[in-house]
Amino acid sequence: MNSISRITLDTMTSYPTPAFTRPALAPGLLGAIVLMAGLALLDNASGYFWIKTVAAVLAAIVAVFAWQAKQPWWIIAMAAIVVLWNPVWPLDLHGQWWVAGQFVAAMAFVLAGVLIKVRNPEDRNRR
Repeated sequence: MNSISRITLDTMTSYPTPAFTRPALAPGLLGAIVLMAGLALLDNASGYFWIKTVAAVLAAIVAVFAWQAKQPWWIIAMAAIVVLWNPVWPLDLHGQWWVAGQFVAAMAFVLAGVLIKVRNPEDRNRR
């Protein structure tokens, strides 16, 4: 077997790996889903407590991934969500501004999930 065949076989048997990963994508999408579902529970205090709890925890998780990716602007956005949706010291927010805030926070979750990238240490395509 000559060297050209060996190189061809080596590249054909190894699958390409992505150069980066999006670790915040799953918690970001889940956070957006939770906030959109929470719109139905805005009038129910006990049900909305769980929405606030899950949203705050997912925002903290996305903030950790933003820290790992060295993207501090997403840490600021997620910290705002943690504070506003904090179930321990709740802020009494309601009305149309709060509903608009739900949409803005859901958009922040989705954008953070898509835009936070971490270099893949197992990238086999790196030269």
